[in-house]
Amino acid sequence: MSKKESFVKGTLILAAAALIARVLGLAQRVPLEHLLNVTGEAAFTQANQVYLLLLPLATAGIPSTLSKMVSERYALNRPDEAQQVYRAALIFSAVVGVLMSIALYIAAPYYAEYAKVPESTLAIRAIAPALLLFPTIAIMRGYFQGRNNMMAGGISQIVEQIARVSTAILLAYILLKQGYDNTWMAAGASFGSVFGSVGAFGIMLYYAMKMRRTEDKAALYDSSAARLPLLGIYKDIFKLSIPIVLSSITVPVVNFIDSSLIVPLLSGQIGIEDATGALAIYGSRAISVAGIPPVLAIALSTSLIPIISAAYARKDEQHLQRQVTLAMRISILTGTPIVVSLMVAAYSINGLLFTTLDGSGIVAMLTAGTIFQITMMTTNSILLGMGKSRISMYYVFAGILTKLAASFLLSKVFGIYGIIGATALCFIVITLLNLRMLKKIVSFTIMGKRWGGFAVAVLASGGIGYGLNEAGIMLTRLMPDRLAFLITCLVVGGAVVIIYLVLLIVLGVLSRQEIAGYPRVLQKVLNPLMKLQPARVRTHE
Repeated sequence: MSKKESFVKGTLILAAAALIARVLGLAQRVPLEHLLNVTGEAAFTQANQVYLLLLPLATAGIPSTLSKMVSERYALNRPDEAQQVYRAALIFSAVVGVLMSIALYIAAPYYAEYAKVPESTLAIRAIAPALLLFPTIAIMRGYFQGRNNMMAGGISQIVEQIARVSTAILLAYILLKQGYDNTWMAAGASFGSVFGSVGAFGIMLYYAMKMRRTEDKAALYDSSAARLPLLGIYKDIFKLSIPIVLSSITVPVVNFIDSSLIVPLLSGQIGIEDATGALAIYGSRAISVAGIPPVLAIALSTSLIPIISAAYARKDEQHLQRQVTLAMRISILTGTPIVVSLMVAAYSINGLLFTTLDGSGIVAMLTAGTIFQITMMTTNSILLGMGKSRISMYYVFAGILTKLAASFLLSKVFGIYGIIGATALCFIVITLLNLRMLKKIVSFTIMGKRWGGFAVAVLASGGIGYGLNEAGIMLTRLMPDRLAFLITCLVVGGAVVIIYLVLLIVLGVLSRQEIAGYPRVLQKVLNPLMKLQPARVRTHE
């Protein structure tokens, strides 16, 4: 297998694993939303958002850095050095895992009190032990990626989600039947993450032992090799990893800010009970649905980052320009139809998956903002590929400060929608700053003169999708509600994607020449549709 084929295969494995993990995460939220009341959902949401924020901080960006350092050392035929770096990273992860778990357990009641959901204390404490293993799991995944073994990380991610989701639902159900209140049920559901960590660690341990046996047979390592100083290894690691982690935690930080501020900011306006309900909808419904659009788009654009990095190192400006343009276009063009479909069908999705139709507007608005999350993550990745992680870090700080200020200001006027709007504004600010920096490095265009055609495709597909959703809702008068909502979701999703693709081709937003540079999977889908493009459009390519 060639390096290019191996890389594409690895990317597809990670993309598939990430998509399965998101779907399983959504699958977990549905039964939990039926089992838990508003207080239980709010407690579970806060526990998860605190945990998801601390996880990347606990690993300090080392997995990405370790992948790079290990790959380089094996390429230079210095496997002993790679092993020493790996062992140093494992020591760090073990120590940090213990410290983070203890710190989270102790701090749980103080944070819960500040966030005005004191019932979340037990749930936060229940999820704390998961931090014992997850930093080590993340380090092992980074090491295997550096060895070009994506299967280990992908399978461990899927096993982790299956173990977490199944045990979370089972524990919450058992506690319900035993007569425990929602505070304990939320804690039981949160403890599912601990089982997830055990499952993932078991898979990584299996692959590590399997690889070690293979290497022992090949006598790959030299026991007499010179020892690298531990402090020197950590210095090299943190010099690269700290800017990476600070620029890559934007989404967990934003979600943490929202879950921490929704009740304090809204309780004075709508009361503590309704504010807690808004947090429950935001955490159990909106975040789950809005987490779907970025998966495919980011996986596709990320596959181009090593190419961008190589072009930048060679100072090949023409190739760099082409690849930056391609990365941005793929992420926007593939992410948009998913965002539009979920946004216009938010009411039907809410009715299909959850117990009530409350909060459909919250789901729709948070999902709409993910298109800017996609552009932010793509431009961040490009800057990281160019070695501009420190600059990217500063832009993330600017975006988060904007988010905080806008949340306080907009929530006074628009309530929960102001807080969600502030999230989109944060992503927009970071995207614009990233694009400004990229323009200084390389001259490129995203759509050029084709923005008009793109806008028409989005508005037309979205408008038709919205009309179909409204018509589908009327089916609830003729059949069971969930069946009507299921049919509506399928029809709206299919119609939006098909109309969007056809209009992109008919209006000349996509060209044959450009499609030839896309990943092979996309080429197979788009090439047959190019027959729909009018001759007059093709002549202007």
